[in-house]
Amino acid sequence: MRAIRSKLDLTQEQLGDRLGVSFATVNRWEGGANKPQRAARDAIIELAIEAGVAVDDTVDEAAAAAGVTGRRRAVKTSSTKSMEQMLWDAACSIRGEKDAAKFKDYLLPLLFLKRLSDVFDDEITRLAEEYGDRDTALEIAESDHELLRFYLPPEARWAVISGRQAYEWPLDDQDRPTRPKDIGEHLTKAVRAVVRQNPALSGVIDVVDFAAERNGERDINPAKLREVVETFSDPRYRLGLADVQPDFLGRAYEYLLRKFAEGSGQSAGEFFTPTEVGFLMAHIIRPRPGEECHDYACGSAGLLVKAQLVARELDPTSKVPLKLYGQELTAESYAVAQMNAIIHDMNVEMARGDTMINPKFKTPDSKIRTYDIVVANPMWNQPFNPDIFADDPFDRFRTQGGATTGKGDWAWLQHTMACLGDRGRAAVVLDTGAVTRGSGSRNEDKERNIRKWFVEHDLIDGVILLPDNLFYNTTAAGVIVVLSKRKPAARQDKIVLLNASRRVQKGRPKNFISEEDIRPLAAAYLKGEPVDGEIAVITREQAAEADYNLNPGRWVSQADDVAQRPIKDIVGELLKLDDQTRDIDASLAKMLVRL
Repeated sequence: MRAIRSKLDLTQEQLGDRLGVSFATVNRWEGGANKPQRAARDAIIELAIEAGVAVDDTVDEAAAAAGVTGRRRAVKTSSTKSMEQMLWDAACSIRGEKDAAKFKDYLLPLLFLKRLSDVFDDEITRLAEEYGDRDTALEIAESDHELLRFYLPPEARWAVISGRQAYEWPLDDQDRPTRPKDIGEHLTKAVRAVVRQNPALSGVIDVVDFAAERNGERDINPAKLREVVETFSDPRYRLGLADVQPDFLGRAYEYLLRKFAEGSGQSAGEFFTPTEVGFLMAHIIRPRPGEECHDYACGSAGLLVKAQLVARELDPTSKVPLKLYGQELTAESYAVAQMNAIIHDMNVEMARGDTMINPKFKTPDSKIRTYDIVVANPMWNQPFNPDIFADDPFDRFRTQGGATTGKGDWAWLQHTMACLGDRGRAAVVLDTGAVTRGSGSRNEDKERNIRKWFVEHDLIDGVILLPDNLFYNTTAAGVIVVLSKRKPAARQDKIVLLNASRRVQKGRPKNFISEEDIRPLAAAYLKGEPVDGEIAVITREQAAEADYNLNPGRWVSQADDVAQRPIKDIVGELLKLDDQTRDIDASLAKMLVRL
C-alpha cells in the first residue's frame, strides 16, 4: 500500500478516495490492524499494476484462495461517482411520480432492502463454504436465524424481487393465490415479510405502502417502480459485505439525503445537517473509544455516525466503538436514522419522542441520563412556552439561568447541560441570533440572562460562526456553540470565537466548506490562539462588557484581502493612463485621416 502511494504520489486520504474507503480504513490497512476485503484487494491489485508495483505474494494467494473457495469476487470496486449515479438514476426514475420530498420515502427503504439482501447472500455463501453447499446453508439458516444479521424470507430476496429467480408463491388459508399483481404489491409484501422475521426493523423498512392508491390510481406507477428495481439490480452496484466498505456506502447514502435536501428544502433539511458541519463538530469534540455520545434531535443520525467515523480516524487501532444514543420526534426521520446506522454497520440505541417534553433516556430514578458527549442540531428558533415547563420534572431551567421566553434555542442548551456528565462536552448548532439576542437592550431579556449565566459559570468553550447558505432549510448562517463542563486550565475563563466565513466555497444550490478546510479549522479552534481575521479569544470580563454578545463576527475583524495603496500613488497611475489614452487617440486620428 505504501509503495503504491509512493509511486502514485498519493496521501492516505487520496488513496482512500481511489479505493472508495475512508482515510481511517487505509490507515488501518497500512498499520496491519486489519486486512482489505476481497473487492478492496482486487482494486489494490489494479492500482499496483497501474503504478508498476510488484504485487505481494500474500495478496495473490488471498485472491487465488477467494477463487478456490468459490467466494464471489467483484470485478471492480464501485467508485463513489458510480454509486451516486446509481442512486440518482433511481431517483430520476420516479421524479415525475413524486416530488423530491417524497423520493426518500420510496428509495431509501429500497436501497436498504437491497443492502440487506446482498449481505444475506454473502452470509449464505459463507455458510455454504462451512456446510458444503448453498441448499444446505439455506436450510440451516432457515432453522436458525441467529446465524445471520437479518434473515430474509425468499420473497424478499432481491433476485426474486427483480424477477431473476423464480419463486412459488403459496396459497393463503382459503386456498387463494398470494402472488402479487405487480411489483408494487410485491415490494409491500416483501418489506412486511422482512419485519415479521426481524421485529427490530418495524417502523424502519415498512414506512410506505408501495401499492397505495388514491382515487383509483396508484400513488406510484408500477412501471416506474420496476425501473428503480432494475437500476438497483445492475451488477456494478452490488452492496454486499465484500463489495463496499460500510463508510463508503454511508457516504453514497448521505449523497442521496443531500440531494433530497437540495430538492425539497425545509422538509428534508429538518433531518439532514450538512456533512462538513457534522465532521467539523466531530473533530472539535474529538470522541474517544468507548465514550457515550447522545443526539437528542438526531434526524437521520448523521452527527452520531460522523462522531464514530472521526473516533475511528483518531484512534484507528482501537476496536472499542462509541456508545451511540439518539432520540427523534418524527417517524420518517426515525426510520431514516435506523437505516443510516445499519448501513454504516453501527449500533445506535434509538428512541422516538419529543425530547424537550419527554426525554426517553433516563436513569432508574427518573433523572435525565448523562453522557460524555452531546452533539445536536435542534430546530432553530422553535417557539418555547415557559408555562409548560414551569414545573419541569427534570429542573433543567430554573437552576440554569431561568426559563427563556419566545424562542427555545437556549432551552436546548440548558437541556444539553442536563445531558452532560461531570467531564462532558457538547457541540450544538443554533441560529446566529441565539448568541446576540437581547444584548444591548435597555429592557431585561431572558435569553441574554441565560447567556450571562453560562458565561459566569464558564461553560461556554467557544462559538463558531458558519458561512451563509450552508443549511438546506434556510439561507441564514448558523453557529456551533461548544460547551464544556471541565475546561483545560489554559482555556478557563476564556471563550474562543471562530469566524469560518472565509472558508466558504460557493456552490449551487448551497455553499459548502471544503473537506480540506475541516481539519485545519478544528485544529485552529482547539489550539485556542488568536488568528487575524479568523479567531479571537475573549475573557469573561470582555464578554460582560459586550453585554454577552458572543457573535464571532463582532470580535473577529475580517481584514480586507486587497492590499491598500496610498492615494498619491493611485492618482499618479491615473494620470499616466490619461496620457496613454491621449497618445492612442492621436494615433487613431492619423489612421482615420488616411481612410
